[in-house]
Amino acid sequence: MSDDYSNRSYGEIPVGFGDKPGIVVVDFQVGFTDPQYPLGGAPLVMRAVENTARLLEVARRYDVPVASCYTSYMNEREMPYWKITAVRDTFRDDHPSIALDPRIHQPGYDVVVCKKGPSIFFQTGVADFFAKERVDTVIVTGCNTSGCIRASAIDAFSHRYRTIVPEDCVGDIEEGPHHDNLRDIGRRYVDVTNLETVLGQLETWRQRNAH
Repeated sequence: MSDDYSNRSYGEIPVGFGDKPGIVVVDFQVGFTDPQYPLGGAPLVMRAVENTARLLEVARRYDVPVASCYTSYMNEREMPYWKITAVRDTFRDDHPSIALDPRIHQPGYDVVVCKKGPSIFFQTGVADFFAKERVDTVIVTGCNTSGCIRASAIDAFSHRYRTIVPEDCVGDIEEGPHHDNLRDIGRRYVDVTNLETVLGQLETWRQRNAH
């Protein structure tokens, strides 16, 4: 395998974990997590839901800010030019597929936004929420890796957050695009890690900030 990227210094500098974490949960709506829907039930997504639920249980106990999103539109006129029939047909305000999966959603704790584009940060209040909470490190979870996760991670980078993507807390329809996109953003913008490492980082942060 060519190492031309590493020869040109890609991926040499780790992002690292900063002073205050926040978590984004991207599109874990039942349209992606319930097999009864046309986009639902991909094995990598189901794995990511279970792992993200474990992460969030710890994060909420430690008072880490959490922002979740779902994708929905009033009608096709409001939509961007999606090339995916199932998105056009089901991601509507009156369709049950837009509900957040209860395994990852805690009403009264999570900030929830409806997004209209791929990124959780695009024209939503998530960056403002994190600014108020003084977040400098964003942990990205959700689906799909090659689409909305990639877009959200790049926007987090563009907002100057340290950006961490646990591989087992994000998922896609196929393994190839999942791993290819993580490898690519890991060369440029983010630290790609795993659930256990992130849990360890949260524990270190909690101990450092204990009063």
